[in-house]
Amino acid sequence: MSITFSKHMNRSYVDSFLREENEHYGIENLVCTLQVEVLSLIRHPNMVLLLGACPEYGILVYEYMVKGSLEDCLFKRGNTPALSWQIRFRIAAEIATGLLFLHQTKPEPLVHRDLKPGNILIDNNYTSKISDVGLARLVPTTSENVTQYHMTSAAGTFCYIDPEYQQTGMLGVKSDVYSLGILLLQVITAKPPMGLTHIVEQAIENETLKEVLDSDVPDWPIEETLCFAKLALQCAELRRKDRPDLGTEVLPELNRLRDYAEEKMNYLFLAKAFGPSPNHSLASITPPISQISITPTNLSQTSATPTNLSQVSITQVSTDTIPLLMNPLKVKLGQQY
Repeated sequence: MSITFSKHMNRSYVDSFLREENEHYGIENLVCTLQVEVLSLIRHPNMVLLLGACPEYGILVYEYMVKGSLEDCLFKRGNTPALSWQIRFRIAAEIATGLLFLHQTKPEPLVHRDLKPGNILIDNNYTSKISDVGLARLVPTTSENVTQYHMTSAAGTFCYIDPEYQQTGMLGVKSDVYSLGILLLQVITAKPPMGLTHIVEQAIENETLKEVLDSDVPDWPIEETLCFAKLALQCAELRRKDRPDLGTEVLPELNRLRDYAEEKMNYLFLAKAFGPSPNHSLASITPPISQISITPTNLSQTSATPTNLSQVSITQVSTDTIPLLMNPLKVKLGQQY
């Protein structure tokens, strides 16, 4: 189990919750141990930072991610505002970047096996980080350019599990690519995963893609979003061999779309500063950039988001709080983090 602490938690509630979880799964401590082993060895901007662990309860403590999960943001839980398409394109590229990092671990690739919006955490600057690697698996390379491993039983979340892995037990890095494809479709539609590939395929064939996109975003760039949707569908192909390579095909295209989104965002900032262009309505232009302060302290008070990391001072977690493998941090239930 993975918990992000942000406030006082009642001990009796936590104890009751943990008992129910352990009775249901029965392997919580094992999963916790696996996550500690994996997360203690990796550091990446798009991988969640492990702060500590409580082996007695099978609890992991992650850095606090203010915006919750990508699932929370997409479905606007807690009355959160809808994510702009620019932020969605950036998040998609960040997830693929983090996933490729796992796949390129040495000496063996690391397959996440449970990639889904609920396992993508979002910080205050809308930077996304992959979490919950308890099901991750080191996969030995069987031959040149082929990485797969036979599992006796499939693990993961229904609708996100690679169908070929589910049927044959053969796990590979492209098992994660399938999960990524479903996740990417949810990024642009904000719909449940069940039957989503069919819905989007039909919309593309009927040239009605705009009708299935998240209606809370009024200004989808249709041409670029179509490219995004087609890439997601390729990732979600039933046969593994039909899915694109994450490093050479998927990530370059997502980076291109992210760059396009950042260019558009920069253009909007310039439009706010110097006035509207002849091709834009005055009603679509908001106050000039000089009136908007983009800092970590007031980011939550404005819809403007930084397009350049240099605009944000990132607070580094003290190395004293990062546990060593031989001496993990003990979490005191009821203490505020």
